[in-house]
Amino acid sequence: MAEKNQFDYTEESIKSLDWREHIRLRPGMYIGKLGDGSSPDDGIYVLIKEVIDNCIDEHTMGYGRHVDITIDGKTVTVRDYGRGIPLGKVVEVVSKINTGAKYDSKAFQKSVGLNGVGTKAVNALSNYFKVTAYRDGREKTAEFERGLLTKEYREAKTDQENGTEVTFIPDETVFRNFHYINEHLEGQIWNYCYLNAGLVINFNGKRYVSKNGLLDLLVRETDEEQIRYPIIHLKGEDIEVAITHENQYGEEYYSFVNGQYTTQGGTHLVAFREAFVKTIREFYNKKDYDVADIRASICAAISVRVQEPVFESQTKTKLGSQVVYENGPSMRNFIGDFLAKDLNDYLHKNPATAEALKKRIEQSERERKELAGIKKLANERAKKANLHNKKLRDCRYHYNDEAAGKDKNNILEKQKESTLFITEGDSASGSITKARNVETQAVFSLRGKPLNCFGLTKKIVYENEEFNLLQHALNIEEGYEGLRYNNIIIATDADVDGMHIRLLMMTFYLQFFPDLVKNKHVYILETPLFRVRNKQETIYCYDEAEKQAAIKKLGNKPEITRFKGLGEISPDEFGRFIGPDMRLQPVMMMPDTHIQQLLEYYMGKNTQQRQDFIIENLRVEVDLVNDVA
Repeated sequence: MAEKNQFDYTEESIKSLDWREHIRLRPGMYIGKLGDGSSPDDGIYVLIKEVIDNCIDEHTMGYGRHVDITIDGKTVTVRDYGRGIPLGKVVEVVSKINTGAKYDSKAFQKSVGLNGVGTKAVNALSNYFKVTAYRDGREKTAEFERGLLTKEYREAKTDQENGTEVTFIPDETVFRNFHYINEHLEGQIWNYCYLNAGLVINFNGKRYVSKNGLLDLLVRETDEEQIRYPIIHLKGEDIEVAITHENQYGEEYYSFVNGQYTTQGGTHLVAFREAFVKTIREFYNKKDYDVADIRASICAAISVRVQEPVFESQTKTKLGSQVVYENGPSMRNFIGDFLAKDLNDYLHKNPATAEALKKRIEQSERERKELAGIKKLANERAKKANLHNKKLRDCRYHYNDEAAGKDKNNILEKQKESTLFITEGDSASGSITKARNVETQAVFSLRGKPLNCFGLTKKIVYENEEFNLLQHALNIEEGYEGLRYNNIIIATDADVDGMHIRLLMMTFYLQFFPDLVKNKHVYILETPLFRVRNKQETIYCYDEAEKQAAIKKLGNKPEITRFKGLGEISPDEFGRFIGPDMRLQPVMMMPDTHIQQLLEYYMGKNTQQRQDFIIENLRVEVDLVNDVA
């Protein structure tokens, strides 16, 4: 009898997994990347979103005016006041795949969750999951562990309002060392409020509500002193837009479909950008207006509602091309017709706004023409510098490479993982280069400290070799869409010089490419300050508290190494810090913080306000030292 080969393809090779096993085996297919909570699209936030989406669908149907969300440690509770799950179907709705009301388009005409997977994925990926439905004076509760029913309660009387309450704890064997960042959660909650004017969301005792929808979103995301004209706010059936132009560089968009924040855009955003250009050209009767000049410095939000939206993945971050408008126009025509009428009418009725918009477009035109010659010379210098040999150690996968013949799910996964480390000096870049995953991780090496570019024009990006080469490495010269790496990680030493380089790099992005920061692409790499080890165990510590805990654990006077720079960490060790457990600190804009004010405070001239802050905090530090002494 022939010996069985591990590569044999027989009946025994074919396996059928139940819904729970499949979700736990391939969680990325359902919730995107797992992550540790550092990024707003990490899986733990997707779990929360899937539960809230059901609450929002109830509100959209006219049931329930508020939602309560509580996060206590790692336990999440979401309570809505909609109709409540029908009591006889409570267990099935959260544990039987392809079960739900959203297949009936009459009940949920324009819902986000159409495939009956959302809460099942949350259930399967939680080590504890509890659901309670309150309906017409009765309640029904069921508890689960990693998707398996552990206890089903009998129906009972209740004096609770109708609605549904879900409590879950993400499974720490799936989401390792995770933590919630309030700023990510608040951003998610605000988006729900902007898209559902009048809805009240209570999160850990704080009340969130929007009266003016997308107008409020743009008010929050822009600086009143920087916008060139009052925000244009237009609403129609199944569509809402808000538009303004600022003084900063780049294009900034917030796009939504059926209440879902489509961070990667899709058909509706493409249609909006095209329709905006067409409408502007026709309004001003300027067919020669360049696309780049019309959209330069735009800040806009668009929300559409469609029946049976088709997204490119379960996480619903990009709308596909197949959109159903029953007996109606295509997405392109729908948005185009809306802007052609409503935006055109608005500009006719508001001549001051129309004039301000025209001046902004013509200013962009002048700036673009002034840069044309400089850009040509800069491109030639970049070619002569031989970027890929001198500065950039590239990875094998690229965002914009030809995808023909490749697996689509694999492409999307690699797209999310694609990373560029920006390092200082040859020793640090050498260590990371040797330790990195060459498939998805690239390295760009800085030469010394970059220029403080606050207050400078974009001309400096082309005249400064370092900035010009970095711009080419990222492929963002012609716009944000060409970005080659999803994650841009600043990897510097944890000393004064390293901190200074971090600030200078963040200034570069905020000054010239703010959408990279606003769309959560920029991170700081956290590397260990200490290595504490004995013959049995090695512990890497990121601060003094972790070092003291490691010393206490290992005992017997362990060997302690203080890493002064990244170059001192061997490639073998470095591989631990830039792998699956990599610690990243996202560069985030706090709510109501505006870029120019932020840069002026930290990177502008030595203002009295900054001096006062430093002096006051130095006093606090001295007082603390004296108290300890």
